[in-house]
Amino acid sequence: MGISGGVLETIGNTPLVRLCRVVPAGCAEIVVKVEGQNPTGSMKDRMAQAMISRAEGDGRLQPGDTVVEYTGGSTGASLALVCAAKGYRLRIVSSDAFSAEKLIQMEAFGAELTVIPSGDGLITKALIARMVDAAREFGRQSGTYWTDQLNNADSIVGYYPMGAEIWQQSDGRVDAFVQSIGTTASLRGVVTILKRNNPALRVIAVEPAESAVLSGDQPGAHRIEGIGIGYPPPMWHPTLADEIVPICTDDAENMARRLAREEGLFAGTSSGANVLAAIQVGQRLGPTARVATLLVDSGLKYLSTKVWS
Repeated sequence: MGISGGVLETIGNTPLVRLCRVVPAGCAEIVVKVEGQNPTGSMKDRMAQAMISRAEGDGRLQPGDTVVEYTGGSTGASLALVCAAKGYRLRIVSSDAFSAEKLIQMEAFGAELTVIPSGDGLITKALIARMVDAAREFGRQSGTYWTDQLNNADSIVGYYPMGAEIWQQSDGRVDAFVQSIGTTASLRGVVTILKRNNPALRVIAVEPAESAVLSGDQPGAHRIEGIGIGYPPPMWHPTLADEIVPICTDDAENMARRLAREEGLFAGTSSGANVLAAIQVGQRLGPTARVATLLVDSGLKYLSTKVWS
């Protein structure tokens, strides 16, 4: 591969792996994009690089500015990586509802952290709102650029290469794509590219069953980090998905453990939810179909959580 010109050149081009032992008989082929192999161990490296580089390109972000964001952790670590590589100060608003590993990783890359207490360690609509409000206040200060990930369409472009990689690695055969909904950017970015190549692609969105607001239920508390903010995110639209699959936290955690023990793939809870939803879809489509989904981050980000402890 040669010598990279910097760490940002190592983002992307992650493996696409066929699942073997967790997939039941008669199911479609399930392939997963192993995004834990990005520099911070998360697919969010892709969107962080896009948000920063596009803001630099049109002047929203100037040399010497401070970047501000609210995050459950993976976006924060990814922004911290990009800001460290480019020389920007970064202020992050997060919470103790998210894994200690994520908070430590953000600080390791030099981010300045404001931690909002959750009270019970659960992710709720009210907690997300408090984090957003705190970041908004920081973003009003002079010399700052608030990336505002829930509303920033630059992040969608960051996932176009992932869609192209999936299409190329699958030899141009993907019948369905499954992805859990946080900001919606990854689903929108990947599907934009896949549908250019296969207009008949079936798109499945995943959300926590305890807070299945996209399915029309009331918001609730859950432990699937990175998704399920308690209301439809601004970049979401019902026409984006052919179907929405709710997955409960306990089942997603159990599948994350199974992926490690039966497939040798170490990933987080939302990845477990993705695989469960992909299997549900794959059982309906049958063994001649191929379903692609994402292992969005590394299990190393969750060692202190209930998934492993």
